[in-house]
Amino acid sequence: MFLLARTIRGLEDLACAEIGSPIARVRHREIWFEAARPPELRIADDLFEIAAVVRGVGPHKTALTRLGEAAAPFRSGGAVDVTASFLGRRTYNRYDIEDAVGTRLSPAYHSRRSGHRPPPGTTSWRVTIEGDEAVIARRLGERPLHRRPYKTGSVPGSLHPPVAAAMALVAGPRGVVLDPCCGAGTLLIEAHALRPRARYLGLDLRKESIAAARSNAPSLTWLAADAGRLPVATGGVDRVLVNPPWDRQVTGEGMIAGLWRELARVLAPGGRIVALLHEPFRERYGLRVVRALPLSLAGSHPAIYEIQPSTSSLTSRGRSR
Repeated sequence: MFLLARTIRGLEDLACAEIGSPIARVRHREIWFEAARPPELRIADDLFEIAAVVRGVGPHKTALTRLGEAAAPFRSGGAVDVTASFLGRRTYNRYDIEDAVGTRLSPAYHSRRSGHRPPPGTTSWRVTIEGDEAVIARRLGERPLHRRPYKTGSVPGSLHPPVAAAMALVAGPRGVVLDPCCGAGTLLIEAHALRPRARYLGLDLRKESIAAARSNAPSLTWLAADAGRLPVATGGVDRVLVNPPWDRQVTGEGMIAGLWRELARVLAPGGRIVALLHEPFRERYGLRVVRALPLSLAGSHPAIYEIQPSTSSLTSRGRSR
């Protein structure tokens, strides 16, 4: 079957690596590929089976007729809803696209113009247009891939699970893995799914965050602690995964200003920090960026930074022992 995986902008390459199958196309936030069965994916936001590819889709409303005609062969009597998106300027909007396709897919089409969610049991379809090419695809699961079953507890600023999965892939979790600002635990839960034999420690100053993390993953270790005064031995951590608050959705509390000094202290030789930051990381405490992966996430533009101790830092640490 021909499949379409939707991703966060900037994660396309990592999503391709996770898919593993030969990739047919990479478009804006999309990977098209062929597989005998749907793969288990964590970096993808959603997964669809491609029903039709429509070319010659112009910027004028006549394109809506072409889209409706392409959808007609897949008509059924069941309830359906459609989500559409496009790049570039056009004389029609997303709701026009959704209605043109949805009304041809089923008489029980649920329009999103009202802002109401579709009823349970509705089959979801996706239409995306890039240039003059559109794809019409049917979601394979009952819900988007990014809605994880483990998410029973949440707190403000909880990280988008596919971004957490991408960070875990970059980190390559092993040994002792620390999240000093764990929130609801998403980063460590996604890392544990990738490599369950590593040892995981999540810390957060807020008791409500620790409660949410324990609700989501009771088998992992969650402790209330200040990120600026970590209860961890020097050199005792092999990987750090962190999404600091930095006064955006969540206000930094306690001794958060000492975070990087503490991470430099607890990181083992050859260790690695993977951080989601909204401002460029500047070298400090012997830590340097080895890779930056810019993202477009919910209207903001953070980056995933892979950070390691500099060679001089490792040398000086070795001499001090």
